[in-house]
Amino acid sequence: MPQTQATKTEIPASRNPVLIFDAECVLCGAWVGFILRHERHHEIRFASSCSVGGRQLAGRFGFTCEDLERTFLLIENNQAFTRSEAALAVAAHLKAPVSWLRLLMGIPSVLRNAVYDLVARNRYRWFGHKSECFIPTPDQRARFLDL
Repeated sequence: MPQTQATKTEIPASRNPVLIFDAECVLCGAWVGFILRHERHHEIRFASSCSVGGRQLAGRFGFTCEDLERTFLLIENNQAFTRSEAALAVAAHLKAPVSWLRLLMGIPSVLRNAVYDLVARNRYRWFGHKSECFIPTPDQRARFLDL
């Protein structure tokens, strides 16, 4: 979609990492809550995959709404990371010992992503599905795009 002029929902480029997540997924919302509580520098911003801003930002990197149904999308340093790579890149921003999970990057991505995909396919069955999107607290709202 060509961008001819800024709109209210347009998300500006940011130096901070942005995590686009499925806000209707109980597991995904719990992961975002965990990040908010355990992040070292409170720099990650968040966007719901069901929001206009989340879809717009994902589209800048060639991702569709259908893609966002199967993976987290982390935008960091103008690069897009998905699946296990996105999850482990986020873990690197968290306090120890959780940040040590980034050492799992040494495992071949085909194996990491097989586990990621298994959980992603079954996340609603195992953890549930919300009827409404993740709602941040008033203190967290500034960290969320498109609210």
